[in-house]
Amino acid sequence: MTAKDILRETEGKMKKTFETVLREFSEVRTGRAQPALVEDMHINYYETSTPIKQLAAVSSPDPRQILVQPWDINAIKDIEAAILSSKLGITPTNDGKMIRLVFPPLSTERREEFIKVCKDMSERGRVTLRSIRRDANEKIKKMQSEGHVSEDDKFKGEEEVQKMTDRFIKEIDALLDRKSKELREV
Repeated sequence: MTAKDILRETEGKMKKTFETVLREFSEVRTGRAQPALVEDMHINYYETSTPIKQLAAVSSPDPRQILVQPWDINAIKDIEAAILSSKLGITPTNDGKMIRLVFPPLSTERREEFIKVCKDMSERGRVTLRSIRRDANEKIKKMQSEGHVSEDDKFKGEEEVQKMTDRFIKEIDALLDRKSKELREV
């Protein structure tokens, strides 16, 4: 394994971490009902964990409502149970053919709670990025001690890993800022 391989692997891990934070943020509801809030929820469908978006049409006819229309009516109870057990805090209405989720307007206190949740998510992402950075630096140091890379290359590699870490932390911070502004909108 070369230093470039370590950098490539590190960047891949950091991208996955950023994507995880992005996905977690999309699950935090703002003042608007968005299909992304339920699309990736998994249900046990014929002994297989399946996301709702593969079992139903998910739409948002207006800013306060989400409709879930399963293609297989037998799945409606499982979808309803998954929504009830989720952290959305919404009780679904089931008319036998579709599930309707009506989102009440968020109170100021609830908005602030969601902002705190987002801050925690972003901090977990930053901690993961720093952990990835530490692992990459240890691999580079080990390669240098084994004589596979020069000391200059070790410093260049560590510098590249730091730049990568800084870039992804900035992206997570920008994501947090956008989500916080979105949550504060009335």
